[in-house]
Amino acid sequence: MNQTMPNWLYQRSLLTPDRQAVQYEDQVLTFKQLYGQSVQRAEKLANLGVRKSNHIGVYMTNSLDMVLNIHALFHLGAVVVFLNTKLSARELQYQIEDSKLQFVIMDDHFEEVLSFLSNQKKISMSKVYDLDLLKNTMNAREVVLSNVATMMYTSGTTGRPKAVLQTYENHWWSAVGSALNLGLDHRDCWLVTVPLFHISGLSILIRSMIYGIKIIVHDKFDPVLTNAAIMNEKVTIISVVNTMLQLMIEDLKEVYPPSFRCMLVGGGPVDDFLLEQCKKREIPVYQTYGMTETCSQIATLSPESSMVKLGSAGKPLFPCQIKIMNDGKLCPANQVGEITVKGLNVTRGYYSGTTRAFHEGWFFTGDLGYLDEEGFLYVVDRRSDLIISGGENIYPVEIEQVLQSHPEVIEAGVVGEKHSIWGQVPVAFVVLESTVDTKVLQDFCYQRLAKYKIPKKIYVMDRLPRNATNKLLRHKLKDIQHD
Repeated sequence: MNQTMPNWLYQRSLLTPDRQAVQYEDQVLTFKQLYGQSVQRAEKLANLGVRKSNHIGVYMTNSLDMVLNIHALFHLGAVVVFLNTKLSARELQYQIEDSKLQFVIMDDHFEEVLSFLSNQKKISMSKVYDLDLLKNTMNAREVVLSNVATMMYTSGTTGRPKAVLQTYENHWWSAVGSALNLGLDHRDCWLVTVPLFHISGLSILIRSMIYGIKIIVHDKFDPVLTNAAIMNEKVTIISVVNTMLQLMIEDLKEVYPPSFRCMLVGGGPVDDFLLEQCKKREIPVYQTYGMTETCSQIATLSPESSMVKLGSAGKPLFPCQIKIMNDGKLCPANQVGEITVKGLNVTRGYYSGTTRAFHEGWFFTGDLGYLDEEGFLYVVDRRSDLIISGGENIYPVEIEQVLQSHPEVIEAGVVGEKHSIWGQVPVAFVVLESTVDTKVLQDFCYQRLAKYKIPKKIYVMDRLPRNATNKLLRHKLKDIQHD
């Protein structure tokens, strides 16, 4: 039997119609207004051909229009497929084809990037604005919890990104787990400066509906504007990654107001120096561990433990479980193994591709870590060779495959190098058929990869370090770059 709930925004518009729901620039909508405008947007999208169960891409930067489109697609019962605006045309083409999109809703300025897509598949915002409002009562008053609500691509260990299936149930329990951990106040206001096409941004939008709290949406992160919003607009919670927090502290001239109660930090542990800075400035830092497959955080470290449990990502949220496994056996305290998670917020799988990461309800993350005697999680290595640059996940194999597709590159290896601003940046090592300027190779990558994936340095070598089975030894490449 399919369990249902009332449509979240519809229910919220009935319960607290006059509470402020969303602010973008100088526009503020109550939950009643947000519901009404999103229903109108749903009617327009329906008249443009969007139907229930369609896979609809959203290729937009943060804006009120993006918020309305997401809600509208939920009303129509479509599956929202989020497309990262930093991707190259080639990467986008793969994801659009792989996810079998019927349409892509896009900001007008992305027309050139999506030039490979037929006009029939593109729904630009100007097309939406120009369409007369024709009644089409297709908006659902209920959601089926087991239905897929959204899909987001995450980098895969084979080099091809995989679309994570996120159900309404996943999103619901993610919101419940977060509320049980952070607490809830109807006066809360969550600032959104992370992209809505990332799970960190989308989860805030969904929590806003479920909790009945206001969100303030910025089109992009700016440390000055972010600090100003916390100081002057009664922001109580914000989600950031390490890089963002560092830039905010560098800009911060005073102490945040007492109403600000939570700096939720993901994308890797906060370094000791940064934590000390936060402590001096009385910034309540909550370190977290999560991923697209867990619909945001699955473990969080509260401020009272941040200095005594340095480097920890905390304990699992109330509805979640974490265990450490090695060769099919449960690891004792302080022994490193694979981080394995379970919970109703965890995806049931991918749209296409492997399901080997799932076993008896447990998801094997591929990340290495350990639990101490008190059950605090420590992440030792994020998905083995994963590079986290400014909060963006980069798999080396994806860059390696692009480099090796160049006719003069025999083999390539990519690792992360520490960076003072971005945390890490990718650097590459190549073996060449003949002499090629490394700038040519970087330009070659620019045509095929998102900008943040371009190797910042390329080293030419006679051979790459490999073991007896010819496996690339990336840890030796990491040693080379420090020589």
